[in-house]
Amino acid sequence: MAWTHYLAWFFGGAFLSNAVPHFVSGMMGRPFQSPFAKPPGEGLSSSTVNVLWGFLNLIFSYLLLLRVGDFDLRATDHAAALGLGMILMGVLMARRFGRFHGGNLPRANDE
Repeated sequence: MAWTHYLAWFFGGAFLSNAVPHFVSGMMGRPFQSPFAKPPGEGLSSSTVNVLWGFLNLIFSYLLLLRVGDFDLRATDHAAALGLGMILMGVLMARRFGRFHGGNLPRANDE
């Protein structure tokens, strides 16, 4: 298996992870940060923009996961590449957007 397949599946997981909050926030009718807001990534975009951005992320994820190589969710190494992309993007976005939504609670030593 080519290492580029694992890289594609890693980014497929990252796009899948990024699709969820945009698509769900948009479906709930809530604004959310997106690359199209002002300032990019910090301002809020409309719920419609977020549904479209979330769906585009789903398309990217599909292309990277199911059109590059022979992705098999039952193969541990394939699932690990997907999962690593998902968890890394999830943690990075939690830290980034937590400052806007109160999710970055202070640590005990920071108080």
